[in-house]
Amino acid sequence: MGDTIQIMITMVVYMLVVIGIGIVFAKKANKNSEAYFLGGRTLGPWVTAMSAEASDMSGWLLMGLPGVAYWCGIADAAWTAIGLAVGTYVNWLITSKRLRRYSEKAGNAITLPEFFSNRFHEKSKVVMTVSALFILIFFTVYAASCLVTCGKLFSTLFNIDYVPMMIIGAVFVLVYTIIGGFLAESVSDFMQAIVMIGALIVIVVTGTVAAGGLDSVLENAGSIPGFLDFFGVATPVTVEGTQQVANGVPQFGAAGTYGFLSVISAVAWGLGYFGMPQVLLRFMAIRSENQLKRSRRIATVWVVISLVVAVFIGVMGRTLYPDALLTASSAENIFILLSTRLLPPLLAGLVMAGILAATISSSDSYLLIAASAFSKNIYQGILRKKATDKQVLWISRITLLVITAIAIVIALDENSVIFTIVSFAWAGFGATFGPLMLFSLFWKRINRAGAIAGMIGGGSMVFIWNLLIRPLGGMWDIYELLPAFLFSALCIVVVSLLTAPPSEEVKQEFDDVRAGV
Repeated sequence: MGDTIQIMITMVVYMLVVIGIGIVFAKKANKNSEAYFLGGRTLGPWVTAMSAEASDMSGWLLMGLPGVAYWCGIADAAWTAIGLAVGTYVNWLITSKRLRRYSEKAGNAITLPEFFSNRFHEKSKVVMTVSALFILIFFTVYAASCLVTCGKLFSTLFNIDYVPMMIIGAVFVLVYTIIGGFLAESVSDFMQAIVMIGALIVIVVTGTVAAGGLDSVLENAGSIPGFLDFFGVATPVTVEGTQQVANGVPQFGAAGTYGFLSVISAVAWGLGYFGMPQVLLRFMAIRSENQLKRSRRIATVWVVISLVVAVFIGVMGRTLYPDALLTASSAENIFILLSTRLLPPLLAGLVMAGILAATISSSDSYLLIAASAFSKNIYQGILRKKATDKQVLWISRITLLVITAIAIVIALDENSVIFTIVSFAWAGFGATFGPLMLFSLFWKRINRAGAIAGMIGGGSMVFIWNLLIRPLGGMWDIYELLPAFLFSALCIVVVSLLTAPPSEEVKQEFDDVRAGV
């Protein structure tokens, strides 16, 4: 049996298992909208932690992050990983318990827009509408990054054109999400988190042995100027985006500088967690806030191990196959290359399922949250307030179809760099919702006007900084999340203080949540 067929069989079996999970939980998930969108607040600590991180990391953990390390060394990838690890821990530490308590107190909110709306006791639903629209925008971009991952994975493995493979991946994710809802998604994400970290560890151990040991990997990588520097960066010599090779050796120029602004930009990725809906929803869905401490420990350990191993895989890949991937986009295939060349076909298929796992675990979260933003918050919350649960579920499925179609259009370019797409959407969520979440949970004086200003200011600044300011270079070349996050926080504080304070009812609810009443 050919290697490709064996890999395909393993991956098909894995996909059938994932669909089976969706079918098992379909009846429970479709009982009502709370069960479909939040699992009835029944998640245990292990499922909460592992599903939160698996849905958060997505295919960029196995493709995007190693690709960055392979292409230009560890600095960008490592500082990003440090920011993400710290952000993960702090988010679980200070946000999770208060949000779990507050979301139930504030009208038993089951979506993020609903929580923000209920938090300010608004009647006109402007906060709900603005937040739902931003979720639709940025999650459509996020879903596109997952479809790019699927397309690259399948086209590389089976030597078939990128576009049809990407569309097949999109259809699979769509069908799975429609069947099972949040509960199936969370349970399968738990399984997929295990597959992801297992795949990373298998590849890093096998690859290190094949390269002649850890010392050999570090010696070879260290011979490339700036490759192993935390404050330097390797500079591939390229012509029209393709790295040049001479006598079988990929060419690098003098090491570039990875300065203070670059470090701050990379570490700023950690700020994104405070506004990441797929993680925040897990805080809301756990069975009891008393179980969050255990979840925090599980999540932090998983994240640290996964990030360290993912960065090292990029370094190891450059040692083993230095001239195999000669563009920034193709560099994101290093994990696939290592798997197919170093492992027996069946095991390679299982490891490839790790990439599929990462992609599915994220894209189903993105699609489901975006669908809930429209069907629950805009359709039922504003357009048709008397809509039944059954109608909401049908609208959510129609929304899933539309969002997937738009994401497919965005993902049509096979030269897309997953890391770049994810970084933009990550900044969007972090700046739009991060400051608002923190102020909503910890500042009594924030009001509805401040919330609206913060979301619009932060979300808009992501586009402005990315498209207009950052291209100026120099001191302006800062990851858009940081300036947009700070601008959003400033908008919240200034507008809240310049407008009427929240009602006594809103302030009393805040005090009750803070006191644990």
